[in-house]
Parts: sequence; C-alpha cells; structure tokens
Amino acid sequence: MALDDSYLQYPERSYGMDHKRYHWSMLSDRKAVAWPEQKTLALWINVNLQFYPLNQQGVPFKVPGGMTMPYPDLRHYSLRDYGNRVGLFRVLKALDQYKLKPTFAVNTRLAERTPYLTALLKERGDEILCHGYHMDALHYGGQPREQEAELVKRALGGLRDLSGQSVSGWLSPAKNESEHTPELLVENGIGYFCDWVNDDLPYAFRTESGPLVAMPLSTELDDRFILQNNQHSEASYVEQMQDACDFLIDEASRQGGRILSLTIHPWLLGQPHRIAYLERALAYIAARSEVWSASASEIMDCWQSQQ
Repeated sequence: MALDDSYLQYPERSYGMDHKRYHWSMLSDRKAVAWPEQKTLALWINVNLQFYPLNQQGVPFKVPGGMTMPYPDLRHYSLRDYGNRVGLFRVLKALDQYKLKPTFAVNTRLAERTPYLTALLKERGDEILCHGYHMDALHYGGQPREQEAELVKRALGGLRDLSGQSVSGWLSPAKNESEHTPELLVENGIGYFCDWVNDDLPYAFRTESGPLVAMPLSTELDDRFILQNNQHSEASYVEQMQDACDFLIDEASRQGGRILSLTIHPWLLGQPHRIAYLERALAYIAARSEVWSASASEIMDCWQSQQ
C-alpha cells in the first residue's frame, strides 16, 4: 500500500538539504581553493588528548572509547592514561621527525589534572582546540540549554586560562551535539567546529547567533575508528592513509585544493607495537611535494581568504 502524501510533507523539505544550517553545493562545482606555495593538499593532523572519568556516567550513552567493564574499570582507565604519560611523546617525536604540524584537541579536565602536559603544549606553541570538558561530559539532544551552556562556558573558559591561547576551535566529545550546540559555540567565541564530517573542504555554517565554519575532521581516517571500531590491522591503517593521500592529491590536481585530516589517539598509536606504523604513514605523506602541513586555524584562514 502506498504511503499517504502527508508522509512527504514537512516544513524544511527543499532542494539539497532539509535544513538551513548551510548552503547545499557539490564539492566539484565550487570555486577552486589554492593552498600556499602552490600546494594542493592541506594536511591537518589532529592529536586527541582526552580524559575519561573512572566513574563514567554514560548520559545519555556510553562514550565511544570509554570504560566498558564494571566499576572500577582500571584496565581501560589506565590504558587511556598511558597515552598521556607515554604514547604522546612517541607521537610527538614522529611528528617532529617529519616536520609535520599537529593541532591538539584537548579536554579541559585533562589540562586541569596534568599541568605537565599543559606546560608542554604551551612550550611547543601548537594550536589547541577545545575537545569539551571531558569525554563523559556529552552534548546531546534533549539536554537543557542552560546546562549545556554552562558546560561549554566551563570547558572553554578553563582551557583558555590554562593554555594562554584564544582557543577558537571546538570538537565535541564523541562528535555529538544538541540542537543548541552551534549557537552556544558562537556565543562563546568559537570560529570553527569539527563535528560535521560531510566534506573535504571547510564550509560556512549558519547559526542564530552568527556565522561559524565547519571544518571536516574525517571519522573514516580516525585511528580509533580504523583499528578499534573496524578492527583493521595496523598495516591496513597505513594503506588507508596512503590511499587517501594519493586520491586527494589526484583529485586536487583537477578540481582545486583538498584537506587530508587525520585523528591520532596517543593511547592507540603511541603503543610500542604500533608507533612504527604511524611513522610509516607520516613518512609517506611528508614525502609528497604537494602536501602543506598546517594547523586547523591556518587551513581555515586560508580557505576563508578565498571565499
């Protein structure tokens, strides 16, 4: 039996997208973007520095990558801590070896708890974006607006004070949002956010509080997604990084600049049996003359200057 016509009638139905958050357009039809020094591929390496509480509440859902065993889940808690104590320094050594520029997505609670990490990031001077308050402080539909507003304010205010940076970027824990999150980010001085992964270039994002830029931080090229979620091998991880790099460079040569965005979790790739695979992937990408390694803000600013 055919559905009644009313099933296809709703207020936001329109050509392209069924919402007004951004203007719909085909990537191939947009004005070509040119990166500095005639490079065609902007490399955005996002290093996630996270804090997972031991007494995880899981409201409204258990955060991906979090505790999975009955309290106290010390096995997973200490594994996450390993990344901030040990794994991160292996990752930094690899990045510095190939002269690649990271951007750090930091939970504010981690910055509060680990002054040595905060001091290290300040000394390096790399860009820091806010990864929410901690990994169990989720933003979600149905959350009271006032509660979320206080959470955003607490996360950003604390990280700005501790880092000494203006912190203009945001990545929600689990990339999860409420219907109010974009507006609250703008109201708290955020210029770009990384939760929407539906493009290979930045795009203008509309909010009732003012403009915002969506920076596409790939989930498909996230180490946790590949290794833990999809259960692919480390060798396959390297192949996927290489394939993405090659394809985007080829596409960019015909259609204009693209972004290759990689997310690294030091508690995963900083392990002794995995770090060599990260080094192999970075060496391959760094050897390509078409690659421009830059921070998230540098990529966004370059894109904005051409719009």
